Amino acid sequence: MIAVRLGLYLSLMLLVGLAAFPLYALRRPERDEGTVLPLRKTLICWSITAIILSILGFLMLVAGMSGIPITEIDWQMSRSILLETQIGTAWLVRMAALTAALAVLVFCDGSNQQRLVAVALAAATALSSLVWTGHAGASEGDLGSIHQVSDILHMLAAAIWLGGIGAFLLLLKPPPEGQSDSRLAIGHRALDEFSRVGTVCVSIILLTGLLNGQILVGLQNVPQLLDTAYGQLLVAKILIVGAMMLLAAKNRWRLTPGLALALSEGNPSIAVTALRKSLLLEATAAFAILALVAWLGTLEPTASMAMP
Repeated sequence: MIAVRLGLYLSLMLLVGLAAFPLYALRRPERDEGTVLPLRKTLICWSITAIILSILGFLMLVAGMSGIPITEIDWQMSRSILLETQIGTAWLVRMAALTAALAVLVFCDGSNQQRLVAVALAAATALSSLVWTGHAGASEGDLGSIHQVSDILHMLAAAIWLGGIGAFLLLLKPPPEGQSDSRLAIGHRALDEFSRVGTVCVSIILLTGLLNGQILVGLQNVPQLLDTAYGQLLVAKILIVGAMMLLAAKNRWRLTPGLALALSEGNPSIAVTALRKSLLLEATAAFAILALVAWLGTLEPTASMAMP
Protein backbone atom coordinates (compact mmCIF):
# COMPACT_ATOMS: atom_id res chain seq x y z
CA MET A 1 0.00 0.00 0.00
CA ILE A 2 2.87 2.39 0.77
CA ALA A 3 4.38 1.70 -2.69
CA VAL A 4 1.02 2.31 -4.37
CA ARG A 5 0.51 5.54 -2.42
CA LEU A 6 4.02 6.68 -3.40
CA GLY A 7 3.38 5.94 -7.08
CA LEU A 8 0.04 7.74 -6.97
CA TYR A 9 1.50 10.85 -5.31
CA LEU A 10 4.37 10.91 -7.79
CA SER A 11 2.25 10.42 -10.91
CA LEU A 12 -0.41 12.97 -9.91
CA MET A 13 2.09 15.61 -8.83
CA LEU A 14 4.11 15.28 -12.01
CA LEU A 15 0.91 15.41 -14.05
CA VAL A 16 -0.05 18.70 -12.36
CA GLY A 17 3.41 20.21 -12.31
CA LEU A 18 4.49 19.32 -15.84
CA ALA A 19 1.19 20.47 -17.37
CA ALA A 20 1.38 23.77 -15.48
CA PHE A 21 5.05 24.51 -16.15
CA PRO A 22 4.79 25.77 -19.78
CA LEU A 23 1.84 28.00 -18.81
CA TYR A 24 3.91 30.19 -16.50
CA ALA A 25 7.53 29.56 -17.55
CA LEU A 26 7.40 29.56 -21.37
CA ARG A 27 6.24 32.13 -23.88
CA ARG A 28 3.20 31.33 -25.95
CA PRO A 29 5.10 30.39 -29.18
CA GLU A 30 7.33 28.10 -27.11
CA ARG A 31 4.31 26.15 -25.85
CA ASP A 32 3.56 24.84 -29.33
CA GLU A 33 3.68 21.04 -29.51
CA GLY A 34 7.17 19.71 -30.10
CA THR A 35 9.03 23.01 -30.36
CA VAL A 36 10.72 23.33 -26.97
CA LEU A 37 9.22 21.01 -24.38
CA PRO A 38 7.07 18.25 -25.91
CA LEU A 39 5.04 16.82 -23.04
CA ARG A 40 2.01 15.14 -24.60
CA LYS A 41 3.35 11.55 -24.50
CA THR A 42 4.82 12.07 -21.05
CA LEU A 43 1.52 13.38 -19.69
CA ILE A 44 -0.38 10.48 -21.29
CA CYS A 45 1.96 8.00 -19.57
CA TRP A 46 1.51 9.65 -16.17
CA SER A 47 -2.29 9.79 -16.64
CA ILE A 48 -2.46 6.07 -17.41
CA THR A 49 -0.13 5.30 -14.50
CA ALA A 50 -2.30 7.30 -12.09
CA ILE A 51 -5.46 5.54 -13.30
CA ILE A 52 -3.92 2.07 -12.88
CA LEU A 53 -2.55 2.91 -9.42
CA SER A 54 -5.90 4.40 -8.34
CA ILE A 55 -7.68 1.18 -9.29
CA LEU A 56 -5.05 -0.97 -7.57
CA GLY A 57 -5.10 1.21 -4.46
CA PHE A 58 -8.89 0.97 -4.20
CA LEU A 59 -8.83 -2.81 -4.57
CA MET A 60 -6.14 -3.06 -1.87
CA LEU A 61 -8.21 -0.81 0.40
CA VAL A 62 -11.29 -2.98 0.00
CA ALA A 63 -9.27 -6.15 0.56
CA GLY A 64 -7.68 -4.66 3.68
CA MET A 65 -11.05 -3.59 5.10
CA SER A 66 -12.46 -7.04 4.44
CA GLY A 67 -9.40 -8.91 5.69
CA ILE A 68 -9.23 -11.03 2.53
CA PRO A 69 -6.82 -11.40 -0.41
CA ILE A 70 -7.28 -8.96 -3.28
CA THR A 71 -8.34 -11.86 -5.52
CA GLU A 72 -11.34 -12.63 -3.27
CA ILE A 73 -12.85 -9.14 -3.02
CA ASP A 74 -16.56 -8.88 -2.26
CA TRP A 75 -17.89 -6.75 -5.12
CA GLN A 76 -21.03 -5.86 -3.19
CA MET A 77 -18.90 -4.35 -0.45
CA SER A 78 -16.84 -2.53 -3.09
CA ARG A 79 -20.02 -1.03 -4.48
CA SER A 80 -21.12 0.09 -1.00
CA ILE A 81 -17.77 1.77 -0.35
CA LEU A 82 -17.91 3.56 -3.70
CA LEU A 83 -21.46 4.85 -3.31
CA GLU A 84 -21.81 5.35 0.43
CA THR A 85 -18.47 6.59 1.77
CA GLN A 86 -16.34 9.71 1.49
CA ILE A 87 -13.41 7.62 0.28
CA GLY A 88 -15.55 6.18 -2.51
CA THR A 89 -16.75 9.61 -3.60
CA ALA A 90 -13.16 10.92 -3.68
CA TRP A 91 -12.09 7.91 -5.75
CA LEU A 92 -14.89 8.45 -8.28
CA VAL A 93 -13.98 12.14 -8.59
CA ARG A 94 -10.33 11.21 -9.11
CA MET A 95 -11.13 8.64 -11.79
CA ALA A 96 -13.43 11.06 -13.61
CA ALA A 97 -10.77 13.79 -13.54
CA LEU A 98 -8.01 11.46 -14.74
CA THR A 99 -10.21 10.05 -17.50
CA ALA A 100 -11.00 13.60 -18.62
CA ALA A 101 -7.29 14.49 -18.64
CA LEU A 102 -6.43 11.41 -20.68
CA ALA A 103 -9.26 12.07 -23.14
CA VAL A 104 -8.04 15.65 -23.66
CA LEU A 105 -4.49 14.47 -24.25
CA VAL A 106 -5.46 11.73 -26.70
CA PHE A 107 -8.39 13.22 -28.58
CA CYS A 108 -8.24 17.04 -28.25
CA ASP A 109 -6.95 18.75 -31.38
CA GLY A 110 -7.12 22.29 -30.01
CA SER A 111 -4.14 24.47 -29.20
CA ASN A 112 -1.45 23.09 -26.96
CA GLN A 113 -2.12 25.84 -24.43
CA GLN A 114 -5.80 24.91 -24.13
CA ARG A 115 -4.84 21.26 -23.72
CA LEU A 116 -2.32 22.08 -20.98
CA VAL A 117 -4.84 24.22 -19.09
CA ALA A 118 -7.46 21.45 -19.21
CA VAL A 119 -5.00 18.77 -18.12
CA ALA A 120 -3.59 20.92 -15.31
CA LEU A 121 -7.08 21.62 -13.92
CA ALA A 122 -8.19 17.98 -14.19
CA ALA A 123 -4.96 16.74 -12.61
CA ALA A 124 -5.24 19.30 -9.79
CA THR A 125 -8.74 17.97 -9.09
CA ALA A 126 -7.47 14.40 -9.04
CA LEU A 127 -4.59 15.30 -6.72
CA SER A 128 -6.90 17.23 -4.38
CA SER A 129 -9.13 14.14 -4.04
CA LEU A 130 -6.32 12.41 -2.12
CA VAL A 131 -7.05 14.71 0.82
CA TRP A 132 -10.22 12.73 1.62
CA THR A 133 -8.30 9.46 1.83
CA GLY A 134 -5.72 10.78 4.30
CA HIS A 135 -5.58 12.27 7.78
CA ALA A 136 -7.20 15.53 6.69
CA GLY A 137 -10.22 13.62 5.42
CA ALA A 138 -10.83 12.30 8.93
CA SER A 139 -10.93 15.80 10.42
CA GLU A 140 -14.37 17.17 11.24
CA GLY A 141 -16.05 20.55 11.68
CA ASP A 142 -14.54 23.92 10.87
CA LEU A 143 -11.07 22.77 11.86
CA GLY A 144 -11.46 19.82 9.52
CA SER A 145 -12.37 22.11 6.63
CA ILE A 146 -9.34 24.31 7.34
CA HIS A 147 -7.13 21.21 7.48
CA GLN A 148 -8.46 19.92 4.15
CA VAL A 149 -7.97 23.25 2.35
CA SER A 150 -4.48 23.54 3.84
CA ASP A 151 -3.61 20.02 2.72
CA ILE A 152 -4.83 20.70 -0.82
CA LEU A 153 -2.73 23.88 -1.07
CA HIS A 154 0.25 22.00 0.37
CA MET A 155 0.04 19.27 -2.27
CA LEU A 156 -0.59 21.62 -5.19
CA ALA A 157 2.38 23.82 -4.25
CA ALA A 158 4.57 20.73 -3.93
CA ALA A 159 3.33 19.53 -7.33
CA ILE A 160 4.32 22.81 -9.01
CA TRP A 161 7.77 22.60 -7.42
CA LEU A 162 8.26 18.94 -8.42
CA GLY A 163 6.96 19.54 -11.94
CA GLY A 164 9.39 22.44 -12.32
CA ILE A 165 12.32 20.18 -11.42
CA GLY A 166 11.20 17.59 -13.98
CA ALA A 167 10.68 20.21 -16.68
CA PHE A 168 14.14 21.73 -16.17
CA LEU A 169 15.77 18.31 -16.38
CA LEU A 170 14.05 17.88 -19.76
CA LEU A 171 15.03 21.37 -20.94
CA LEU A 172 18.68 20.83 -20.02
CA LYS A 173 19.01 17.53 -21.86
CA PRO A 174 21.74 17.43 -24.52
CA PRO A 175 20.22 18.15 -27.98
CA PRO A 176 20.17 15.50 -30.74
CA GLU A 177 23.46 15.35 -32.60
CA GLY A 178 23.74 17.90 -35.35
CA GLN A 179 21.05 20.18 -33.96
CA SER A 180 21.58 23.53 -32.26
CA ASP A 181 19.98 23.80 -28.87
CA SER A 182 18.11 26.99 -28.05
CA ARG A 183 16.58 25.17 -25.09
CA LEU A 184 19.52 26.19 -22.88
CA ALA A 185 18.79 29.87 -23.33
CA ILE A 186 15.08 29.21 -22.87
CA GLY A 187 15.84 27.06 -19.84
CA HIS A 188 17.89 29.85 -18.28
CA ARG A 189 15.10 32.37 -18.81
CA ALA A 190 12.54 29.87 -17.47
CA LEU A 191 14.65 29.45 -14.33
CA ASP A 192 14.19 33.15 -13.65
CA GLU A 193 10.42 32.81 -14.20
CA PHE A 194 10.28 29.76 -11.95
CA SER A 195 12.20 31.51 -9.18
CA ARG A 196 9.19 33.74 -8.50
CA VAL A 197 6.69 30.88 -8.73
CA GLY A 198 8.99 28.69 -6.65
CA THR A 199 9.20 31.30 -3.91
CA VAL A 200 5.40 31.38 -3.66
CA CYS A 201 5.28 27.57 -3.62
CA VAL A 202 7.89 27.31 -0.86
CA SER A 203 6.01 29.91 1.21
CA ILE A 204 2.75 27.96 0.82
CA ILE A 205 4.48 24.68 1.68
CA LEU A 206 6.01 26.14 4.85
CA LEU A 207 2.82 27.85 6.06
CA THR A 208 0.50 24.93 5.35
CA GLY A 209 3.06 22.47 6.71
CA LEU A 210 3.16 24.35 10.01
CA LEU A 211 -0.64 24.47 10.13
CA ASN A 212 -1.03 20.78 9.31
CA GLY A 213 1.63 19.89 11.88
CA GLN A 214 -0.17 21.85 14.58
CA ILE A 215 -3.47 20.14 13.77
CA LEU A 216 -2.03 16.62 13.58
CA VAL A 217 0.74 16.76 16.19
CA GLY A 218 0.09 19.78 18.40
CA LEU A 219 2.78 21.93 19.98
CA GLN A 220 2.26 20.16 23.30
CA ASN A 221 3.43 16.89 21.73
CA VAL A 222 6.62 18.20 20.08
CA PRO A 223 8.94 16.95 22.88
CA GLN A 224 7.56 13.43 22.39
CA LEU A 225 7.92 13.42 18.59
CA LEU A 226 11.00 11.21 18.51
CA ASP A 227 9.31 8.64 20.75
CA THR A 228 6.93 7.58 17.95
CA ALA A 229 7.45 6.20 14.46
CA TYR A 230 5.21 8.96 13.08
CA GLY A 231 7.29 11.65 14.76
CA GLN A 232 10.58 10.17 13.58
CA LEU A 233 9.40 10.03 9.98
CA LEU A 234 7.98 13.55 10.24
CA VAL A 235 11.31 14.92 11.49
CA ALA A 236 13.10 13.11 8.65
CA LYS A 237 10.70 14.69 6.16
CA ILE A 238 11.30 18.17 7.58
CA LEU A 239 15.08 17.71 7.36
CA ILE A 240 14.90 16.59 3.73
CA VAL A 241 12.61 19.51 2.85
CA GLY A 242 15.25 21.79 4.36
CA ALA A 243 17.91 20.14 2.19
CA MET A 244 15.72 20.66 -0.89
CA MET A 245 15.39 24.34 -0.08
CA LEU A 246 19.16 24.69 0.23
CA LEU A 247 19.59 23.02 -3.16
CA ALA A 248 16.95 25.30 -4.67
CA ALA A 249 18.75 28.35 -3.24
CA LYS A 250 22.04 27.11 -4.70
CA ASN A 251 20.38 26.68 -8.10
CA ARG A 252 18.84 30.14 -7.97
CA TRP A 253 21.73 32.22 -6.66
CA ARG A 254 24.80 30.34 -7.84
CA LEU A 255 24.23 27.86 -10.66
CA THR A 256 21.70 29.88 -12.69
CA PRO A 257 23.95 32.97 -12.87
CA GLY A 258 26.81 30.60 -13.70
CA LEU A 259 24.81 29.24 -16.63
CA ALA A 260 24.12 32.78 -17.88
CA LEU A 261 27.85 33.57 -17.83
CA ALA A 262 28.71 30.29 -19.57
CA LEU A 263 26.11 30.93 -22.28
CA SER A 264 27.57 34.38 -22.94
CA GLU A 265 31.02 32.81 -23.30
CA GLY A 266 29.73 30.08 -25.63
CA ASN A 267 30.84 27.16 -23.44
CA PRO A 268 27.88 26.10 -21.27
CA SER A 269 28.59 22.37 -20.91
CA ILE A 270 30.24 22.53 -17.45
CA ALA A 271 27.56 24.87 -16.08
CA VAL A 272 24.77 22.70 -17.51
CA THR A 273 26.29 19.55 -15.98
CA ALA A 274 26.55 21.20 -12.56
CA LEU A 275 22.94 22.41 -12.74
CA ARG A 276 21.65 19.02 -13.86
CA LYS A 277 23.47 17.28 -10.99
CA SER A 278 21.95 19.70 -8.50
CA LEU A 279 18.47 19.21 -10.00
CA LEU A 280 18.89 15.43 -9.85
CA LEU A 281 19.78 15.71 -6.16
CA GLU A 282 16.72 17.88 -5.64
CA ALA A 283 14.56 15.33 -7.49
CA THR A 284 16.00 12.51 -5.35
CA ALA A 285 15.16 14.45 -2.20
CA ALA A 286 11.62 15.05 -3.50
CA PHE A 287 11.20 11.32 -4.15
CA ALA A 288 12.36 10.54 -0.60
CA ILE A 289 9.87 13.07 0.79
CA LEU A 290 6.99 11.50 -1.16
CA ALA A 291 8.03 8.06 0.12
CA LEU A 292 7.91 9.38 3.68
CA VAL A 293 4.52 11.02 3.04
CA ALA A 294 3.18 7.72 1.69
CA TRP A 295 4.45 5.95 4.82
CA LEU A 296 3.18 8.63 7.20
CA GLY A 297 -0.31 8.24 5.72
CA THR A 298 -0.46 4.68 7.06
CA LEU A 299 0.44 5.70 10.65
CA GLU A 300 -1.53 7.39 13.40
CA PRO A 301 -0.44 10.99 14.06
CA THR A 302 1.14 11.75 17.41
CA ALA A 303 -1.87 13.84 18.48
CA SER A 304 -4.16 10.85 18.25
CA MET A 305 -1.88 8.88 20.57
CA ALA A 306 -1.55 11.61 23.17
CA MET A 307 -3.13 11.05 26.57
CA PRO A 308 -6.21 13.21 27.25
